[in-house]
Amino acid sequence: MGETQVKTAHPKGLWVLFGTEMWERFNFYGMRALLTLFLVNSLLMKEEEASLIYGGFLGLCYLTPMLGGFVADRYLGNRNCILLGGLLMAIGQLLLFTSGSLFGSNLGLAKIIMYSALGVIVFGNGFFKPNISSMVGSLYPKQEKTKLDSAFTIFYMGINIGAFLGQSICPLLGDVKDAGGIRDIHAFRWGFLAASTAMLLGTVLFYFLKNKYVVSPEGKPLGGLPSKNDASDFEEGEAQQANFSTKALIGAGIAFVALGFFFHYVVGQNLIYTLIYSSGLALAGLIISDTSLTKVERDRIYVIYIVSFFIIFFWAAFEQAGSSLTFIADNQTDRHFFGWAMPPSMVQIFNGMFVVLLAVPFSILWDTLRAKGKEPISPVKLAAGLVIISVSFFMIATQVSYIGTSGLLLVKWLILLYFLNTCAELCLSPIGLSLVGKLSPKRFASLLYGVFFLSNASGYALGGTLGSILPATGDKFAKAKELGIDLQAVLDKKITLSADQLALLDHHQISAQNPIFAGFEIHNLYEFFMVFVVLTGIAAILLFALTPLLKKLMHGVR
Repeated sequence: MGETQVKTAHPKGLWVLFGTEMWERFNFYGMRALLTLFLVNSLLMKEEEASLIYGGFLGLCYLTPMLGGFVADRYLGNRNCILLGGLLMAIGQLLLFTSGSLFGSNLGLAKIIMYSALGVIVFGNGFFKPNISSMVGSLYPKQEKTKLDSAFTIFYMGINIGAFLGQSICPLLGDVKDAGGIRDIHAFRWGFLAASTAMLLGTVLFYFLKNKYVVSPEGKPLGGLPSKNDASDFEEGEAQQANFSTKALIGAGIAFVALGFFFHYVVGQNLIYTLIYSSGLALAGLIISDTSLTKVERDRIYVIYIVSFFIIFFWAAFEQAGSSLTFIADNQTDRHFFGWAMPPSMVQIFNGMFVVLLAVPFSILWDTLRAKGKEPISPVKLAAGLVIISVSFFMIATQVSYIGTSGLLLVKWLILLYFLNTCAELCLSPIGLSLVGKLSPKRFASLLYGVFFLSNASGYALGGTLGSILPATGDKFAKAKELGIDLQAVLDKKITLSADQLALLDHHQISAQNPIFAGFEIHNLYEFFMVFVVLTGIAAILLFALTPLLKKLMHGVR
């Protein structure tokens, strides 16, 4: 420790982790842009079913990090888990490629392979995700922990350059229509193949560079086997391992089963969503029951829980990008962008692009405010993010109320929506990640990142449920008209259809009644978007109201 002065540059290891994460996000987002369209067009599923599978898949991707964090903390160490996760994800994408090559000759087998592919990707993501985030924090010496907000914002930019590349390259290869607007349903597989290649690239990159650059400030390799950790890896006076009594573990197990029954039978959630919600709550209860926690530690963990709860509503709205907003972009949007007709799965690209453009300005904004002593505390930034997303959905709700069932939404409104959503995300996601890093006791860091990711998972699950209440878009009315059916009159219950007509609508994946949410019937797109305005708006108001309490519970952490 010869140098005492604080270095200003970020360690080179940040760039290695940045690169690895970038290729992983390329693979994940590229596949994600195509997934719902592949399910509907190639595997012939209804949009509602595709939304639920999409929400469940994303949710599970954020549930398995619990397992990955646990295995890394106890057995394999961070770096082995990153390599294992990367290989599994590449294999999963190859299975999707196989499914996309087979569905023409054997639809049943293609569906089985698609489900196995999603399963393999879910586990790969679980090993990869928590381990790369927790290594970012370990690159910095104790006196430089204030740099974590900007480190995570840089890291977040890496995530989004990857997302941007994935969302542009995979749709160009996979979401292909000819001049007459007819989609090539066999092209999706090339998008999946590109995603697999990107993941292999990232894994190989990490494998060769990890020993040289991914090291602690003293130069020790990070993320090795946990059995080799020594006392210097922990803060002074901190317990080195979480100790859960048998009683606490049994209690958590019982809570998990009881919550499972509640969500499945009382709330009526499917099995995957039930698993996500009940494991999140059971785990949160288990951590807080640990007897080694001091009062300050326990208070800070409560802050993580409260913030995680509000973040659920943010992601439920934000994640409409891959389900309902993609279907609207596909079916009721004029996608001409400076004369070029953009593939519908590519409209999501603006999110990644805006993050890359705005990450540094946002990072500078927080630094400038901090220098003036005016930086808002983290919960205020999070509440601001909720306000912005509420405004963005209100804007789109007003726009769709003008176009009715036959008009087309101009693509500029979707682009503006993504711009506002990105500003909201930058107030929320990197700040949330860094807040967990600042508030959690080290022995629980991976588990608490797990809880934080579980709030994302619950948000995606809720988003899948909300995406599935998307009412009929313009294309459905036009198709019904071709079939000689006045869909509006059917939905308004003014005419009753024969069994043959109902079967005909069903064959064309058109529903003969409006979706119902929380006892309300959703009649049109305006009402659909207002659901998100209300949910995120109420969450923002409550979070602002709770700020003084949270500030107290944070005990001096900003």
